[in-house]
Amino acid sequence: MAKQRHFIEKLRDLFLNEFFILGLIIINALIIFIDEFDLGYKTIGYLEASMTMLFIIEIWIKISHWGFRKYFSSNWNRLDFILIVVSLPSLLILFDNGAIMETNILLSLRILRVFKTFRLIRFMPEVDSFMKSIKRALQASYIIVLGFFILLFITALISCSLYKEIAPEYFRNPVVSIYSVFQLFSIEGWYEIPNLIAERSNEATAFFAKFYFSALLLGGGILGLSLVNSIFVDAMVSDNTDELEEDVKRLTQKIHSLEKKIDQLLKKSDDT
Repeated sequence: MAKQRHFIEKLRDLFLNEFFILGLIIINALIIFIDEFDLGYKTIGYLEASMTMLFIIEIWIKISHWGFRKYFSSNWNRLDFILIVVSLPSLLILFDNGAIMETNILLSLRILRVFKTFRLIRFMPEVDSFMKSIKRALQASYIIVLGFFILLFITALISCSLYKEIAPEYFRNPVVSIYSVFQLFSIEGWYEIPNLIAERSNEATAFFAKFYFSALLLGGGILGLSLVNSIFVDAMVSDNTDELEEDVKRLTQKIHSLEKKIDQLLKKSDDT
């Protein structure tokens, strides 16, 4: 009984050790990486199922040790829990020798387990400051990002209406049109679309197409994306000045306090 209790304690300490879990995450990523080569080895499937079992044990031990409330208070733990739940179908290989693994599309969700690799970020220096910077940048730029996607949506619908008959490979429906306009905004092969339209239409339509897509490139690509990037980057690096601003504030307070003391001393000297 004592040996069993000692073993359970050792197992608990092992799964509460972040470096051990880090090792499991790296091994898990390597297994998924190898599996995508389609080598046909059933051993890979069993290894994937084994990794799922180990992560289930990790969740069980941490919930038992910390309790549900403390466990789910961590965003990392919530992410882990969701990823493991959606990868549970990979365990079917243990009972079906892989037959279901080849037919059930839900089992492809096991690939989402690779997102556990994001936990490596926790071991980066000053990761908390980095995450706060990203959060602040998202809060500062969400309005301009929303405006950009509204612009993308509107121009995609207009482009679809104008050119779905001339260039169906780019604008045959709104979904394809959104992708094509976004590609245009990213300044990736932007000239190919108007040139193709010019080849398939008359001179007036060709001239208008070149003018139209040049305006889209300027408004959405050069100005739009640049504005989004500048606001996001500015918000991310703004915390670099927080400490300096705090020092300036403290220095200003000390100067005011010193000025008051000097005024008091001068007033006393005048009275005497």
